[in-house]
Amino acid sequence: MAREPAEVRRKSSGYGPARRASDRGRYGRLSRERVLASALELVDREGLGALSMRRLGAELGVEAMALYRYAASKDALLDGLVEALHLELEARLAAEPGPVEPGTPAWRAGLHRIARATYEVCLDHPHAVPLLSTRMLAVPLARRPLAVLKDHERVLTLLREAGLDDDRAAAVFRAFTAWLLGYVSVELRPTVDNPDEPDPAFRLGLHRMPPQELPVLREAAPALAERGGPEGLAAGLDALLDRLAGVAE
Repeated sequence: MAREPAEVRRKSSGYGPARRASDRGRYGRLSRERVLASALELVDREGLGALSMRRLGAELGVEAMALYRYAASKDALLDGLVEALHLELEARLAAEPGPVEPGTPAWRAGLHRIARATYEVCLDHPHAVPLLSTRMLAVPLARRPLAVLKDHERVLTLLREAGLDDDRAAAVFRAFTAWLLGYVSVELRPTVDNPDEPDPAFRLGLHRMPPQELPVLREAAPALAERGGPEGLAAGLDALLDRLAGVAE
């Protein structure tokens, strides 16, 4: 039996020009930027558990298979969300110079700007924040998205400008990253048990905590329920830099 021409086989199997037509969704032709933006919108709205290729395809009006051009797997899609967060961070830093306290060295002011902008991006996309830690545990440095690597470069450049050698800069870089992600994670950690309850004790669910075993936690719970805000972030960052940077200012 004669074989079909290669072009006919490609079209009938879903590849070639016929396959590429499936990349046109309800909002027009897809792009990596559109796919990642829609994924982030879905996660913002419904959480990470709602994200799947099938669900994202439905959001965009295409078959799930059409998305594998832009993210080869679910892990690649999650890495793309990390990339999208860092691209938003870049945009914020480019658009908002931010105030500088008189007498503050440029490198320190720069680190504060990065920390504040990262904090704001995270508060805008709280459901995606865990990926900033979990995906970095799975992805080697050189394989991280370029936007992530540019953020690393930005911080290390400021530390070099502060006069730190590579070893000290690496130590401060690690501490800076740990403080920033840790602070954001604590800020976003849910503490309210019932937001509709007017009584503070019941709103926090203190009745669920055994008083004999957790007396200090019960007493501190109202204070823990309040966010430290950007002021707390800045205060902790200054304490860290004062302790670790150790350069004359």
